[in-house]
Amino acid sequence: MKEINKAERIASIDALRGFDMLFIILLDHFFNALNVGVNSPFTQALAKQFDHPEWFGSTVYDIVMPLFLFIVGAAIPFALSKRKQESTGLSAIYVKLIRRFVILFVLGWIVQGHLLDWDPDTFSIFSNTLQAIAVGYLFSGIFYLHFKRNVRLMIFAACLIIYTLLLTVPNVPGVGRGVLLPGSSFAWYADQVVFGRFQDGTQYTWLLSGFGFIATTLSGVFAGELIKSALPRKKVALYLLVIGLAGLAAGLLLGIWHPIIKKLWTSTFVLASSGVCYLLLSLFYWIIDVKGKSGWTFPLKVIGMNAIVAYTLSHVINFHQIAEMVLYGTKQYVGNYYYLVLTIGAFGIIYLILWYLYKNKTFIRI
Repeated sequence: MKEINKAERIASIDALRGFDMLFIILLDHFFNALNVGVNSPFTQALAKQFDHPEWFGSTVYDIVMPLFLFIVGAAIPFALSKRKQESTGLSAIYVKLIRRFVILFVLGWIVQGHLLDWDPDTFSIFSNTLQAIAVGYLFSGIFYLHFKRNVRLMIFAACLIIYTLLLTVPNVPGVGRGVLLPGSSFAWYADQVVFGRFQDGTQYTWLLSGFGFIATTLSGVFAGELIKSALPRKKVALYLLVIGLAGLAAGLLLGIWHPIIKKLWTSTFVLASSGVCYLLLSLFYWIIDVKGKSGWTFPLKVIGMNAIVAYTLSHVINFHQIAEMVLYGTKQYVGNYYYLVLTIGAFGIIYLILWYLYKNKTFIRI
């Protein structure tokens, strides 16, 4: 636990982090619950946008995970450059990188890897957003420490090219070459071979998708460097916007040949999602850091300053069940909107915890 100096932080990044977490701890459940209550074509369409597609294409909800990685990357130039300026030895920086990697990986085991079941039949080695962040953070941090931006841009491109080749060139036994379908891709095959019985059993892939996780995090590093540069803020916002549009366009165009598939984290998904991340950051940066309109961001800051706490608590504790203990008597009055009432109540409980931590300047950092 550590008190964070506000002057060391970029308000738009904190607000965007909170915005991203809002999807996870409220909005996905909210629109589903709203649809349960209203059950109209419009609410059905909204609910569909806050769920992942079966395979091809993307929904609004697909931006949550890449945005999380992107923001982690955007913070790296501020965190690691400060440590270098403080003359922290390289070995000490590596200790921090590895410690954070391990903690995030273990938290991933707890959240979705079934670690606390203490049953090897249910345990998964790699199955969670936090573990994807751990991989992206570790390698992006190392690349930031040792390489100049131009070299890191080449590494970014290499990650995308290598992963694309791995998905299209090797032959999958019994399937064929370059098949990008559930349970048939080379990335899925690699997970089966390496993780064996400890593979997560879903359509998602993780081991080779690490190339995409690293590239997504690196895209955030480039954005963080741009914000940290001496460029005027208006130019920074413009560059973020232009890069975002270019990334989204590149992902969509290349997606005609190499499909955008979130569950495989294809290179086109990296480009398109990173483009959206840049667009969101440009919007937040323009409003908050350029125009100085930041009062509305307070609720997002409360969530964003303890994002890992919010994520972990929302996955480990059933806040809907806790809310039901308090609000069960309202069911007779709200009918089909009862799930919506519980969803808002559960979010309220989580937010009160985060607000208490924020009020007491308690920021749990890994």
